Amino acid sequence: MQTYYYVLASERFLTQEEPIAEVLKERTRHYHEQEKEIDFWLVKQPAFLESKEMAQIKQKCPQPAAAIISTNSQFITWLKLRLEYVITGEFQSPSLTIPEALASIANVS
Repeated sequence: MQTYYYVLASERFLTQEEPIAEVLKERTRHYHEQEKEIDFWLVKQPAFLESKEMAQIKQKCPQPAAAIISTNSQFITWLKLRLEYVITGEFQSPSLTIPEALASIANVS
């Protein structure tokens, strides 16, 4: 089982109000230069929020939500300091209640 760390906020906040695309683009460029494997993902309407152990977290976050999920806890801590109005946490996956860490419940159009 892998531990995943996340920064959670409303989808509008993460994708429109904050320049998160620039941050993720720069981080991706840096990883490629360092020949490091990508360990972070932006997930709109993350499915992990549907698990019963995340019910209280889901209630605290405006919906629809979005999350940046990573296996790097330091990156998530850095994002929390940069973004301020976000919720952070962690979960284990795969598990019975969270079978896929990066799954989304968003409709594909």
